[in-house]
Amino acid sequence: MTDEELKARLPAAIAARVRSLRIAEGRVTAILDASGLDAQGRSDIEAAVKDTLGRTEGVAEVRVAMMADRPARRIIAIGSGKGGVGKSTLTTNLAVALARAGRKVGIVDADIYGPSQPKLLANEGERPVAENDKLVPVESRWGVRVLSMGHLVEPGRAIAWRGPMAGRALGQLIDAQWGDTELLLVDLPPGTGDVQLTMLQRFKPAGAVIVSTPQDLALIDATRAMQMFEAGGVPVVGLVENMAGYACPHCGEISDPFGAGGGEATAAEKGVPFLGRIPLALGIREASDTGTPPAAGDDAHGEAFRAIGDRLVRWLDGADT
Repeated sequence: MTDEELKARLPAAIAARVRSLRIAEGRVTAILDASGLDAQGRSDIEAAVKDTLGRTEGVAEVRVAMMADRPARRIIAIGSGKGGVGKSTLTTNLAVALARAGRKVGIVDADIYGPSQPKLLANEGERPVAENDKLVPVESRWGVRVLSMGHLVEPGRAIAWRGPMAGRALGQLIDAQWGDTELLLVDLPPGTGDVQLTMLQRFKPAGAVIVSTPQDLALIDATRAMQMFEAGGVPVVGLVENMAGYACPHCGEISDPFGAGGGEATAAEKGVPFLGRIPLALGIREASDTGTPPAAGDDAHGEAFRAIGDRLVRWLDGADT
């Protein structure tokens, strides 16, 4: 009996789920699409296939494999036009805030030459293993999976690679065994160079979050980053103004060493949402240096990050409709 004749014996609703069906030496191997089925539904279909085909002359054994499509995994790029604006800290805290909200989130530390995520997530020195020639992300205690060049090279070792090598490294980090991770935040290096272009060409993000300080020079570079994403057909989720206001720990007076309001004004000028402000605060710096993301706590600093995370969630959910 041929494979097609065996398939024809199955009820139409089950036959429509057959991805592959083969018979060899009396053994039938059937691979079925189990998308949308709960445990009982999968069990019922498996039993029906085994019962129907097992009663066929010449069939001694029936093996059934149930497969479901992997959940769609979306990428959000976290970018800036220049370095030193707190992009990596924002990425870490957004990821932690999203994980607290029940999202299955991972971080790709795409800053190949200056990786920060292992320190920010307190898993320096850990090494990812490989399965089927793909890396398995490192787990963090905050419920966020992460892959970084900082996990693959010795701490403190400089990486001197040309652009194409950095692009290939990015590919390995994104094409990893992310399991049921539904959202990847990609912590991009500063600027608009090879890594950013590889991202746009090979792994088109669902959206991009732009980070800037309020000062004019940073905002000029942030505008360039927005233009790059828009030219690549990637919607800008919005702009975050970091290091916005400094509260003196002694007198409580607020000062603005990097200016004030520039991020919100630039967002309005460019017609993109303003996602919020993060203050220049000693507590954020200290918590980040010890690998304790403020978003994991319930103080005012954590709330600032969580509020931005909530706006990103609303954008993601709106993009589904």
